Amino acid sequence: MEGVFQFFRFTGFANVTIGHIIMILVGLLFIYLAIKKEYEPLLLIPIGFGILIGNIPFLENVGLQIGIYEEGSVLNYLYFGVLKGIYPPLIFLGIGAMTDFSALLSNPKLMLLGAAAQVGIFITFIAALTLGFTQDQAAAIGIIGGADGPTAIFLSSKLAPELIGAIAIAAYSYMALVPVIQPPIIKLLTTKEERKIKMKPPRSVSKTEKMIFPIVGLLLTTFISPGALPLLGLLFFGNMLKESGVTKRLSDTASKALIDIVTILLGLTVGASTQATTFLTPQSILIFFLGAVSFMIATAGGVIFAKVMNLFLKGDDKLNPMIGASGVSAVPDSARVVQQLGLKEDKSNYLLMHAMAPNVAGVIGSAVAAGILMGFLMDVF
Repeated sequence: MEGVFQFFRFTGFANVTIGHIIMILVGLLFIYLAIKKEYEPLLLIPIGFGILIGNIPFLENVGLQIGIYEEGSVLNYLYFGVLKGIYPPLIFLGIGAMTDFSALLSNPKLMLLGAAAQVGIFITFIAALTLGFTQDQAAAIGIIGGADGPTAIFLSSKLAPELIGAIAIAAYSYMALVPVIQPPIIKLLTTKEERKIKMKPPRSVSKTEKMIFPIVGLLLTTFISPGALPLLGLLFFGNMLKESGVTKRLSDTASKALIDIVTILLGLTVGASTQATTFLTPQSILIFFLGAVSFMIATAGGVIFAKVMNLFLKGDDKLNPMIGASGVSAVPDSARVVQQLGLKEDKSNYLLMHAMAPNVAGVIGSAVAAGILMGFLMDVF
């Protein structure tokens, strides 16, 4: 009987808590949304299953080395890539190799919309300070408004590693819920007539322009914001692999196999980091709330700035203000949302290519914002 009791002490049934049950239900919800609603399945399925893995109850602190926070465990080794900010730059390498910046190059003024959408980051930074978070924690929370999971993880690993789990889950959750969150905000801030505005077709971009852009983009953005070098350096490097035309094998590896492998590792370990005994705290819930506020402000900021730009534009140059919402970094989901809303108002109004310009600008903008925050807050003395 003593052996039976010893065995039972080590089972999940003996160590389960209400927190574990709650987090398992959250993991199941993520998997349901990924499969049934097709909300970012490449992210939500690894994260959702990771939540299940991270919340299988076990007897802690007895040397089993199975939990993600237990030194020497397999999950702990894999989580090292999150804690040290290794995975996010590799994700950016793959994004660069997949991204066509033609839409942005054909109409560079749309880059301003990508910058305007970052307002959510800085407003939330102030709000988090007001609620009692430290400057470093507030900066890491605010970056959620960029709707860029890798950037949020990267900045958290540098400034607030103790919050990395909650921030990563919040960032990826709101990225996946773009089709739910953004449409009501866009409709609230635009009129039916504005949503029907047709934009002139983008101009053709030459191969030379495409090859020059990653070099110029790298030098310009990283001289302004050196802290973002790991992210932007690999983003533009990946794009150079794509646009050079002579490194197809490397480009294909970065845009397919490499980014898929890193996405699996990142999603699974971020999900597993939600271990109920360390994750479920009032602070985590507050981070989720602030992340939602940040994302909504970012969406609104982009739309409002597009309307402001229209005051200075005439005729065919006027913008459909909905494309301002795609200034967040959720590529290409926020651009797709704009496309769908445009087609609902007018079945001949195709906005996807126009929306992709601020969308990819938002990727660059959120990374630059992260570098700027690091420059202000990192203690280098």
